[in-house]
Amino acid sequence: MSAEPFEVSITEAEIADLRERLRRTRWPEREPVDDWSQGLPLSYAQELCRSWAEDYDFGFAERLNVFPQYRDTIDGLGIHFLHVRSPEPDAFPLVLTHGWPGSVLEFLEVLGPLTDPRAHGGDPADAFHVVAPSLPGYGWSDKPSTTGWGITRTARA
Repeated sequence: MSAEPFEVSITEAEIADLRERLRRTRWPEREPVDDWSQGLPLSYAQELCRSWAEDYDFGFAERLNVFPQYRDTIDGLGIHFLHVRSPEPDAFPLVLTHGWPGSVLEFLEVLGPLTDPRAHGGDPADAFHVVAPSLPGYGWSDKPSTTGWGITRTARA
């Protein structure tokens, strides 16, 4: 393997384009039930879309880019991952994986305490070297072009 350094880049023009497309969403008719029995309620989807278009903080690239990131080809697929080494030489390796759906953004607030507990009021003996991959098809990992990328194959990769 030959991991290449990686940095997330999202331009203001891309964010503006996304927000505009979200604002132009064409909505279907409301569902005939008052619960989730027919799927995601229209009102929930509309509020989520409104939030993304108006309120969502797309500044996550800057927050993510403070951590070392890489991409490598694993089992024929380009995989993005964070690799945050602890300053403690005897730190234990730890792989953090997000769920479906999810992303490595979920881990941004715990990376510091996990890798450098001393700096966060903890015991240096509790330090970890952290690897957090973006699962296939999520974040900045490639989308599989074939079937078979379930839990077992993903874990093996």
